[in-house]
Formats: sequence, structure tokens, C-alpha cells
Amino acid sequence: MTVERTSIDTLIVGAGQAGIAMSEHLSKLGVPHLVLERDRIAERWRTGRWDSLVANGPAWHDRFPGMEFDDLDPDDFASKDRVADYFEAYARKFNAPIRTGVEVTKVVRNAGRSGFTVETTDGVVEANRVVVTTGPFQRPVIPPIAPESGTLTQIHSAEYRNPGQLPEGAVLVVGAGSSGVQIADELQRAGKKVYLSVGPHDRPPRAYRSRDFCWWLGVLGEWDAEVMRPGKEHVTIAVSGARGGHTVDFRRLANQGMTLVGLTKSFNDGVVSFEPDLADNLARGDENYLSLLNAADAYIARNGLDLPEEPEARHALADPECVTHPIPELDLAEAGVTSIVWATGYAVDYGWLQVNAFDANGKPRHQRGVSSEPGVYFLGLPWLSRRGSAFIWGVWHDARHIADHIVTQRKYLSYRDASARQSEDGREICTADFSSSY
Repeated sequence: MTVERTSIDTLIVGAGQAGIAMSEHLSKLGVPHLVLERDRIAERWRTGRWDSLVANGPAWHDRFPGMEFDDLDPDDFASKDRVADYFEAYARKFNAPIRTGVEVTKVVRNAGRSGFTVETTDGVVEANRVVVTTGPFQRPVIPPIAPESGTLTQIHSAEYRNPGQLPEGAVLVVGAGSSGVQIADELQRAGKKVYLSVGPHDRPPRAYRSRDFCWWLGVLGEWDAEVMRPGKEHVTIAVSGARGGHTVDFRRLANQGMTLVGLTKSFNDGVVSFEPDLADNLARGDENYLSLLNAADAYIARNGLDLPEEPEARHALADPECVTHPIPELDLAEAGVTSIVWATGYAVDYGWLQVNAFDANGKPRHQRGVSSEPGVYFLGLPWLSRRGSAFIWGVWHDARHIADHIVTQRKYLSYRDASARQSEDGREICTADFSSSY
């Protein structure tokens, strides 16, 4: 059988938000490239999330600079399918060279010559450069403490779609970031008894003094923070755009009938044990919440803004019974728990990328997405260059930096190639113009 071989300057792996942003910038700069996507454009938005998911940022914020959501109010929260449609329309806007239904299975550096050989389900691609835009949500992670039980339904949040998917009975939701909180809330509203395991988290207000928290993080410079604060590496953010957007309040959820428990510690013979840290985790979340209110108030005063006072934002509900007398352990059968939803995050999977671009822990080595392996780039990862790097608008700006780097490298190679031709035929050839890269 003849294997198709395609040569391209730059190969982009993945056609989600990062891949489309990368393609747009390379297109504007005239860099020949190809985008390969194993499914459809923005497939994770369509089928990798629960049915009722909406964007966590308002439509004015969670978009690329070049196109608005023309059918939404700027303060609305786009549904997951609307976000996927947006990216498809955006790719059509500049005729992105995307091939869907093609999976990249192996990338290796060529020996004795430049570039990479890329094996795919549709043939072999030779590429001078490879930009990895597969994002941080590649492999759902369920911790090893998960019980081995044939009587419990256990799914990761990546597999959860709606309450009807789960059997009758109570549910334990492990993880109280944006996904865990929204799923737990939806399950409770569907009439299920819900236990929510709450670990360390940040809890920003959805909005304060008529401005969304996305706006506050912007004007306060938080989105552009380049260094993660110590101790925040594994802290989740509890925020929701569901039902028009609202501030997550764990005490209110408890008052509505949800039982809050501490960080899930272990399972033993049908009994789950929790860390005695629930009150501390809520208190630290409150500190994060109040610190943003304080910073917002100071910004308003410093700049003389006429924004309405909102004293009720500082009113806190009393600690519910489950916080003042936390449950140390729970007999799942006795409590009627028949399901566990693990909202415990994801890991990256680069088994197909067989190049020297990773540290001892398997994490990409890079500087603002430019890998330690020449010719390999990463885009769409958290904190790639700043706090906003993994968000829709943030990935667009990171892509511009990587595209500029690629153009500069192409000009250096153009100079080398020109010099080689000059030495061969003795003709005087103009060298490449680097002025536009600096």
C-alpha cells in the first residue's frame, strides 16, 4: 500500500480554540501550515462536557478579538454548542486549512536533516515545525483512592451529561471547582440528595458593583500575572455562568439541602473518610472572595469611578450544620449513595510526541510556549505566559507571540538558504529582511 506523504512548513495539532488562534496568526503572516484535528472543530465543547454547560465568562469577554457573538447580549453566557459554532465560524472567516477526522499518532525528529516526521491516521506528514494545541484537558483523572465496587456508578465529570444519566439514589460529587459545583447544583435541583466534597479553592464573586469578575481581573492586572502565587498550583476556581451567572456560595448550597464534606481522603469497605478541613477550605475561599472586593473598592476610589455601592456582597450566611459539625466519614450504602462523580481534573497526554521537550515529570519545557526542543511549540496550557493563557482570549494573544517566533526562525533559515545558493552559483543574492520581527 502506498502511504501518502505531505510536506508542510508548520503543522498544528488540534483544532480547538488554540489551534484556530494559531492558524489565524500564521495565515496573517503568510506562513504555510496545516491543522489536523482527530474529531470535529472544537469537539470537546460539543461532546466533552455536560449538556447544560455554558461558558464561565460573559460573551463580551470569552471570545477572540476579531469576532463577537452576534446573537448574544454581551453579558450573556454562551452555551457550549454556541461556543463550538463560534469557533467553526471563526475558522471559516479566514479559511483555516483544517483537516478533520485525522489523528496524529506519532511525531519524531528527523535524523540528519531538519524537521519532523509525523505519522497520522491518514498518511505521513513532513513538517519543519510542530505546534501542539491539544490543550490541558486530554485525559480525565480519577484518583487512585476510588473504590473498586460493582454496586457504585462512578464517572468522571468529562463523562457526565445530565441527572438522568445516573441511577436513583444519592450522589457524592468529589471536587468543588467550577465543574464540580455546577454539576452538584444541577443534581440537587433535579431532586437528588447530594454530598459535595470541598477542597481548597478560590471563590471570586460572579460580579461586583455592576462589573463581572472577568472585568475586575482585567483592570486589576490579574489576568496578566506572569507568576503563579506559591501554594496556588492545585487550587481550583469556583465560579459559574449557569442560569445567567451567579456567585458560588457553598453555605447557600448547604441551606438548600446539599451536604458539604471535607476533602475526600479514602474509601474502606464501603465507607468514605473525609479530611477535617471543610471549615478551613471555606474560610480560605472567603478570604479570596473578600480580597477581590477590597481590591475592587480600592480601584474604584483610586480612579474616581461612579459605580453603585454593593454592601450586601459582604454579608455572609451563617455556617450550616454540616460545617459546624462536619461529617468525618460516610457509609455509602447507609446514606443511599449510588453514584460518585469525580470532578478531579485532567492530565495531559503526550505519548505521541516523541521528542526531547519534557521534564522528568512529563511536563513540557518551554518559555512562553517555545519549547526546549527546537521547532516544537505548545499553546493553550495554563500559565503558558500568564494567568489568562488557557482562556479563549488569552490563547489568542499567546498564539501571536509563537507566530512571531516562527516567522523570525523562517527568516534566519531563509538567510541560510540564500547564502547556500549564492555560494553555489556565485550570484549576489539579497539576504532576508528581519526588520518586521523586532
